[in-house]
Parts: sequence; C-alpha cells; structure tokens
Amino acid sequence: MSDPQTVAVLGAGSWGSAFARVLGTSTSPEGARARDVVIWSRRPEVAEAVNRDHANPEYLPGIELPACVRAVTDASEAVRGAGVVVVAVPAQHVRETLRTLREDLAPDAVVVSLVKGLERGTDARMSQVCTEELGLTPDRFAVVSGPNLALEIARGEPTATVVASGSSATAERIAALTAGPTFRPYTNTDVVGVEIGGVVKNVIALAVGICDGQGLGDNSKASVITRGLAETTRLAVALGGDPATMAGLAGLGDLVATCASPLSRNRTAGRHIGTGLSAEEAVAAMSQTAEGIKSVSAVVHVARAHGVEMPISELMDRVVAGDVAVHRLAELLLARDLKSEGRTA
Repeated sequence: MSDPQTVAVLGAGSWGSAFARVLGTSTSPEGARARDVVIWSRRPEVAEAVNRDHANPEYLPGIELPACVRAVTDASEAVRGAGVVVVAVPAQHVRETLRTLREDLAPDAVVVSLVKGLERGTDARMSQVCTEELGLTPDRFAVVSGPNLALEIARGEPTATVVASGSSATAERIAALTAGPTFRPYTNTDVVGVEIGGVVKNVIALAVGICDGQGLGDNSKASVITRGLAETTRLAVALGGDPATMAGLAGLGDLVATCASPLSRNRTAGRHIGTGLSAEEAVAAMSQTAEGIKSVSAVVHVARAHGVEMPISELMDRVVAGDVAVHRLAELLLARDLKSEGRTA
C-alpha cells in the first residue's frame, strides 16, 4: 500500500516544479496535505539545485521551494510508495516514461496529469495513455487544468483551477491535497472536456502569438480567441465532453490566460513564427516545450475523424508543417462561408 501523504512529481520543468510548491504549501488539514513531495528530474544539476538550494532557478527564477520538496534522478525511486503520482512531462514522452514505472506504482496510487497535449501517432489523450500503460481504473486518475501559468502560481498569485476525475471522491481528494491560500481548486467529473480544453487552447494560442508577430491588433486576436473557443467546444462535445466545461476555468479561463500572457510558451512560439521563424526554429529559440506545436497534427486528425470543423487548428497545422506562409494568416484565419454565429457555427 502507498503513503497517501507522499507525492511523486514526474517532471522538473516549470509547471511540475510550481505544482510541487503548491503541494508543499497546501493549507489543508493535517493528513490531507502532502508531507513528502519528490520531484523526478532527468537532469542531475536540476535535482541538485532543488536539494541544495530549495530552488529550480532555470525554470522558476527567484522562487523558493518548501522544505518538504526534494528531487531524485531515478523515476522508480520517486514513484515507489507514493500515494499520488503527478505526471508533468511533455505529452510525447508520457508513454515512454510511464511504461517503465508500472511495477513501481502502488496498487492504490492515484495518477494526476498536468499534461496539456495529445500523443502524436495515436491521438490519445493523457487519460488514455495513463490507463493503457498503468492499468488504471477511473477512480485512480485525475487531471488538473485551467489558467495554470506556472510562474504566477509559484509566486503565490491567486489562481483557480479544475481537478477532474471520473470519481468525485478522487477529484475531491486531489483538490484537498492542493488547496491553499492562493490556489483554489474546483472539482469536475468531465475528464474529456477538461483535457480537450487544455489541449486545444495551446493551438489557439499559437495563432494569437502569430497575430502578435505579424503586428495584428486586438480585434484580430479577440476574433481568434472567440472562434477558437467555438471549435474547442465542438471537438470536446464530439468526444463526449460537457459544453458547460468550455465556459469555465478549464475552457475559457485557460484559453484567455494562454492567449493573453507573455508567460505563455505557446503564444511565445507563435510570436516567433509570426516574425518569420519556422516551427523548428521557434522551438529551438525556447527552452521549454510548446505543446501546441507538438499536438496540433493530432488535434486535426481527431477532428477530421469525428467530422468536426476546426478551421483555426487546420490552419495552424499547415503553418507548423510549413505549407502556409505566415504572411497569409490575416487572409486565411477567418476565411469561411458567411453564416450565423449560432452555437455550432
């Protein structure tokens, strides 16, 4: 059996480290909060900084991590005995990371995904990858999403988020584990909707970033955000999600934060592309993963398979592939037949 107060965080990037800080500063009653938070880092120098200085200056400059947070370079060591295992690695590395850990995972451990991407090649959501690789039942999986700009959360700026699980009890447990004076989790049972909201908003943020790079104004960006929410909702509903989720923190909230903030990796990647860099050059210019670039082809593939129109995502897929020059963006972004703005438009 696992220790419910030990949490493993797989991934020492900005969001994984910020979430470790959230866990370590929770104000939930004793017994509901984590006593030991173990971050797995691929890089020894990052683990050393966490253990020696209680900091991760490369990803969270100026942020002090709580004393209960430590780091290891062996993923099996991090997971063994943990009551909760948090997945915070890039989407394209989740399966390979989890595949080696199935035997180390406690049979009652809950897996929590922070990942906002789809797996290329399979089009799988992270709930599906985790279930396939770890044999999880719905009550052993949860996803956290919403306006989750890591540096703001690490600074202690007020933030609300969503914890979704097929089990209300599991969602409530993870919410209790993370609740603090500046971090307010809400619960939800719509795993599909919460995941899709977190995935597609990155693609829309690429488009908004390209608008920035091209010097387009706020009208253009507001139009992209609004129409982007519409196509996100269409895909979520087609996959079994609740349209109401898209009006909440995991839908509109996350979309606005990711499209508006200069801290957004996907908006930053889009801005680089908008100034003339290729997608590969934009990725090389950044130190962190822009999930929108990695997942856009899978988003479009899923949409086509379900007969869902997603013109902005389709365009971003073509831009990332190098098939459309960014100077044509203004011409193509809203180039659809005239119709009503109705809910399915």
